[in-house]
Amino acid sequence: MGTVKLPFYARLALTLLAVVLIVFIMMQGSNVFIPLTFALLMSILLFPLNRFFRNKLRVGKALSALLSVIILVGGLVGFFYFLTIQIVNFSHDFPELQKKFHDIFQNFQHWLSSEYHINSKQQMDYLNKSGSGIMSTAAHSVGNAFLSFAGILLWLVFIFIYTFFMLFHRQLLMKFVTHLFSVQHREKVREVISETKGMIQSYVSGLLLEMLILSIVNCTIFLIMGIQYALLLGVLAAVLNVIPYLGIYSATAFAMLVTFANSGGSQALEVGAVLIVVHLLDSNILMPRVVGARVKMNPFITIIAVVVGEFIWGIPGMFLFVPLVGIMKLICDRVEGMEAWGILIGVEDKEVPKRKVNLSAPKPGTEQVRD
Repeated sequence: MGTVKLPFYARLALTLLAVVLIVFIMMQGSNVFIPLTFALLMSILLFPLNRFFRNKLRVGKALSALLSVIILVGGLVGFFYFLTIQIVNFSHDFPELQKKFHDIFQNFQHWLSSEYHINSKQQMDYLNKSGSGIMSTAAHSVGNAFLSFAGILLWLVFIFIYTFFMLFHRQLLMKFVTHLFSVQHREKVREVISETKGMIQSYVSGLLLEMLILSIVNCTIFLIMGIQYALLLGVLAAVLNVIPYLGIYSATAFAMLVTFANSGGSQALEVGAVLIVVHLLDSNILMPRVVGARVKMNPFITIIAVVVGEFIWGIPGMFLFVPLVGIMKLICDRVEGMEAWGILIGVEDKEVPKRKVNLSAPKPGTEQVRD
């Protein structure tokens, strides 16, 4: 019985329907899929360490997975402890910052009054009208922030549990994935899994190393410049730099605002210029060498992946969708009929120079006389 080939409009409709269903399921199941995806990345990153415990130290399967997860937890606890200390030091100066922002606001009021003849009473009336809405929004935001923090803690617990079981059952999961396909395609599936594992290990470890280097560079420059909260601003800029194209500008705006409240406009501009210059050096020199070209995606698709990731999974999606789209490219390059999508996601290959034609070559059918 021959296969029925559907017309183009039917295939297009089915494809769009499948995409909509996938996006809907990912959005509705975000509380399940986000921790699972983070755990997948962490388990692949910890796989060499887990293999070292198993093969070199002859540790049991369960204990090697547990030790790998404990090392991961220890590193994260140390990082968050350092960040918490910096935030606590920053919070001690809140009253002083509030006073400075109040002075800036008063100067802005005087400028409005002198330039646009809007007196202070009119300004305060406008603020009072919107004040109730702002307060309710702020209270709602505080409640959401508390729930988000509790949700993040719960996510972290599940991520560590999922990571442990993925390391413990890695052979079972590998066997499951390969047996989803027919025998003749299993070798290609193993090849894709191997390349995916190498890509994710290179990408995540490279990002961590890049974050460390940028933290050292930012903090050193800010300390030399005498910027207040240099460690907090430098580390925060390095962490937010993980979010492609958007994170660095958010970190720059925050660092300039805090510096402007403490030291004035000139130093705020210097902080912004430093972060932009460091980011340009990072994106053009450091990132290609440290992170490497394992995630071969052009900048246009990378921005789309970040935006779509934020739409589907929020802030975690802005980080997760870059390696996920990289995995999609590896799959598209090897699946017949999907090569075009791999070309769209990837980078442009260097054009191969055309062969020069030797006009003095003999015509076909003639022989060149040798001496």
